[in-house]
Amino acid sequence: MGLEKAFTLERLVVGVLSSDERAENAALDAMIELYGPLCFRSAKEPFLWTKYYCPEMGDGILRSYWAFERLIDPSRLAAVKHATDTTEQKLAENGCRKVNLDPGLLGTARFCLATTKDRSHRIPLADGIYAELTLMFEHGEFRALPWTYPDWASEPVRGMLAELRTGLLADLRQMHLL
Repeated sequence: MGLEKAFTLERLVVGVLSSDERAENAALDAMIELYGPLCFRSAKEPFLWTKYYCPEMGDGILRSYWAFERLIDPSRLAAVKHATDTTEQKLAENGCRKVNLDPGLLGTARFCLATTKDRSHRIPLADGIYAELTLMFEHGEFRALPWTYPDWASEPVRGMLAELRTGLLADLRQMHLL
C-alpha cells in the first residue's frame, strides 16, 4: 500500500490565441491577478496550424505562451480552466472570442492541457473539465503523443517547455521540494 502525499507543485503555462491586442492584454491582466506575475512570455507568431478558429476570431490570429512564476498544486487545473473560460467569455464580442486561453501544467515529467472535450485519452478532473497528457519528458526531451496538437508538438514549443522545465526544477530545489 502506498502512502498518500501532497502533489509536487507545477508551473502554469497558458497557450494564447489572440486576434485583438486589447483583449489579450485584458486577459493577461486577469490571469496575473489570479496567478501572479509571469516568469516567461514568448514572442507572438502567426497561428498557421489550422483555420479552425478563424470563423470566430477572424484572420490574423497570433499565438504566444505565458508561464507563471508562482507554482500551483496540479489538483487546481480544473479551476484554472474555468477561470480562463470565464475570462474568454468576458472579453468576447457578440458571442465571439477575441482571445483563446489554453491552460496547462508543466510538471517534471509531463505537460498536461485542460480541456472541456472528452476523448479516450483524457481524464475527468471536476466540473466538466478533463486533463490531457500532451507531452511526456523522456530521455532529456519532451515527446509528443499521437493526439498532441501540432503546435504543442512542434520542436520550438517542446524546446520552450524544456527550458521552462529547467527553471521549474530549480524552483522546486530552492523550495526543498525535490
